[in-house]
Amino acid sequence: MSVLVLAETSEGKFKKVALEATSYAKKVAEQLGTNLVALTINAEDNSVLYNYGAEKVLSVKNDALKNFDAKVYAGIVSEAAKKENAEVVVIDSSSNGVYLAPIAAVNLEAGYASNVVALPESISPFVVKRKAFSNKAFNHTEISTSVKLIGLAKNSFGVVENNVSGTEEDFVPSLADSGISVESVEKSTGKVSIADADIVVSGGRGLKGPENWGMIEELADVLGAATACSKPVSDLGWRSHEEHVGQTGKQVAANLYIAIGISGAIQHLAGINASKVKVVINTDPEAPFFKAADYGIIGDAFEVVPKLIEKLKEFKANNA
Repeated sequence: MSVLVLAETSEGKFKKVALEATSYAKKVAEQLGTNLVALTINAEDNSVLYNYGAEKVLSVKNDALKNFDAKVYAGIVSEAAKKENAEVVVIDSSSNGVYLAPIAAVNLEAGYASNVVALPESISPFVVKRKAFSNKAFNHTEISTSVKLIGLAKNSFGVVENNVSGTEEDFVPSLADSGISVESVEKSTGKVSIADADIVVSGGRGLKGPENWGMIEELADVLGAATACSKPVSDLGWRSHEEHVGQTGKQVAANLYIAIGISGAIQHLAGINASKVKVVINTDPEAPFFKAADYGIIGDAFEVVPKLIEKLKEFKANNA
């Protein structure tokens, strides 16, 4: 028996969510008294995972897997799980993970718990704690199948070093035919990804127009943050849809989320509730966001944000 974790990469480098999922899977393996096996696809340096508890790495190298395909990737995870006789499979909750996990669960006839936020509360029965109702509540789910698949919620466990002596094995799985072909992929460059960001600076219609987005980008640059926006902003074409966060956009689980000129509609809050610290800047003291925020500033963003940028630059200069 073993625990298998899919360690996701981007252009050959491990994402933060991959290191978090590996850290989590190692603790699950310790609870079960078994070993941890990591599955990687086109990773540049698998030895990185030894620092987080992976005692064995199944390394897949195949140029045909350059572009993500949920059915194909799920097939690889399933084949690896069967090969290693995995009792538990851990997958992160990135957009790729969310797409492939249900397919892998069907392949393995496994019970699937998504949005898991903590280590199993018990092993027999196998019970995990999950986020529910758009992160407004928790539930406890028992998985009774012989194989259990866990979708780990981002930023819920943390990255924990656990150095071990690991081994690497080349793995050549059979590839499913999904019937999908990719002609081209366009990726934004030079910006922090919302999915991987620890800090997100987000703007809404309170900024009055796309011409005022410079201060959002400047604040994000000072903080090393990703930029985001509310749905109305992306609908108006002020910002691209890839920056839209909310229930119908991207989900954000940052350590710090700063909302500027965003009133806080329920759909937006549902997408950022998992963030640990939420800050809102708005002129309207009755804006719904103030009820959800940890810190609130009632004021004009065009006055508050430049002063905030100035103070942050001053702080960084004095603490360089």
